Amino acid sequence: LWMTPSAQIADYVLPGASWMERVMCSNMMDFGSLVIGGEQSIPPLGERRDVYEFFHGLALAVGQGEEYWPWKTLEEASEYRLRPTGISFDELTERMVLFPDEFDLQPWLKTGFPTPSGKVELYSSILEKLNYDPLPHYKEPPESPISTPKIAEEYPLILNTGGTFMPMFKSEFMQIELGRVKHPDPLMDIHPDTAQKLGIGDGDWAYIETRRGRIKQKARYNDGILPNVVNCEANWWFPEMSANEPGLSGVWESNANVLTLDEPEACDELSGGWCNRALLCKVYRA
Repeated sequence: LWMTPSAQIADYVLPGASWMERVMCSNMMDFGSLVIGGEQSIPPLGERRDVYEFFHGLALAVGQGEEYWPWKTLEEASEYRLRPTGISFDELTERMVLFPDEFDLQPWLKTGFPTPSGKVELYSSILEKLNYDPLPHYKEPPESPISTPKIAEEYPLILNTGGTFMPMFKSEFMQIELGRVKHPDPLMDIHPDTAQKLGIGDGDWAYIETRRGRIKQKARYNDGILPNVVNCEANWWFPEMSANEPGLSGVWESNANVLTLDEPEACDELSGGWCNRALLCKVYRA
């Protein structure tokens, strides 16, 4: 367990139990067809607590009562979740994985689809009821050469900030030394022709700048990317740098979130998702 930049700015940090210090009962966020179970390998070290214990205690403290939280431990709650399967939590941990005896590959033939009409709705009656467009439609990004041509004059390149990379997983594992040996620096994909026009060599450090800010990543030539597009890796921070403010383990140095657009009017009207692709930027050698 490590202090991430998000934890570094928190007023309180509560030590949570790791996956080896708690029991597990998972069916892929309630949409999977199988159940995976695992027993606790070791007791929680120090003052660590599993997430259920924390929220159970918090709920009782604010007066929700035992009728809402009758299970005192995560294992008791797991036993309750497993009741429809007819096996106990101990049996699940012995089997590790529970598959259904039969798969109904066409449940909609019996129940219909989970829509008001019971049919596949290309014209969404739910969205229509909520006063949204019931049909799919294209909407130009809030920042693009078409929607904001004046901005594109100064920031001519289209930026994608969603790049994930191995062996890290999003912002996890940055502190694992072997992972950093394999992938030591943040990388930006750029077409060789574009890079050479900008005087940027393969492996050079370069600034990526938008109207919100700028970060620094190493250029990586990629002739499979469009000449007017750059792709930068997301979620970078540097555990080896100072955790004190304002640096926060270098989270502002190369993290793509510095560049993104998150104003409410730029978010998706249905999901509220913020725009982390199709932004406008400029790139220059560091």
